[in-house]
Amino acid sequence: MEGEHGGTTVCVTGASGFIGSWLVMRLLERGYYVRATVRDPANMSKVRHLLDLPNAATRLSLWKADLVDEGSFDDAVHGCAGVFHVATRTDFSSVKDPESEVIKPTVNGVLNIMRSCSKAESVKRLIYTSTTGTISRQQHPQSEYDESFWTDIDFCRAQKMAGWMYLVAKTMAEKAAWEFAKENGLDLVTIQPSLVLGPFITPLMPASIKISLALITRNETFYPLLARLCAVHLDDVCNAHIYLFEHVQAKGRYICSSHCFTIFEITKWLSQKYPEFDIPTKFEGIDESLNPIPCSSKKLVDLGFKFKYNSEECHVGGLFTEAIESCREKRLMPL
Repeated sequence: MEGEHGGTTVCVTGASGFIGSWLVMRLLERGYYVRATVRDPANMSKVRHLLDLPNAATRLSLWKADLVDEGSFDDAVHGCAGVFHVATRTDFSSVKDPESEVIKPTVNGVLNIMRSCSKAESVKRLIYTSTTGTISRQQHPQSEYDESFWTDIDFCRAQKMAGWMYLVAKTMAEKAAWEFAKENGLDLVTIQPSLVLGPFITPLMPASIKISLALITRNETFYPLLARLCAVHLDDVCNAHIYLFEHVQAKGRYICSSHCFTIFEITKWLSQKYPEFDIPTKFEGIDESLNPIPCSSKKLVDLGFKFKYNSEECHVGGLFTEAIESCREKRLMPL
């Protein structure tokens, strides 16, 4: 697949979202023809940012599809050389029954996409956006995590920690995807980004940005998620998606994470950079002697991928600044 992207058609699910929209932008820049699936192509408030992208007029098309409707991706996927399955639910504020509203639909949604890929004989590879949350949630923390680890879903269900239903859903969905790929001979590669930060072109604040800026908004629900944080820049994540599609030798799971720090490092940096915000410094139940636990991207780097945002200058600051500035530009937080 290397060097063949000029004129190649690919499909991106969840194209109007945080990662999806940036991925569409980068694919268009590289000369791909992109079929972007969204739930309602006629809803301009949700898709205008896609239509306004450079090259969108000639190389982007919007397709109506929904993860809960089996077969709804058939037409969008047919004729595509690759599929990037990015779509996932990230808003759980109104969920009353996690099993039926989040977990089961997430698993079924992945399988629906994979069935469509199997029907379309043109699809050479499916890139599935998973998360380090499928790797690093265990009762007994490790000193470092790699792709061989899997999150303990029984532990997540028992603890009911922040975001637990997302962790369970994504873990079960990825395991189901690997089983389907093995049984049906589908070329599947999964990518596990840590918390994704950086700028965004979506009209609303993405879920991962809400989590990362919880110290500014004083959303205490998310503090435990920031206690030991692995993070990665949005642009690196999207470039890694494309890299894994274009390199035939890519196989299996790939962690995509460039930085690791604690909530206290974030607090220190935010307080210095943005003194106008009253950043908390003490957190109930979070030990100040806590050390970060890294998720290793060695496998991805060994494949030849180079992170753009992994220098010391980007440590904490570089990942947060662009997110904050995007929020300010869109008037989604105080100026």
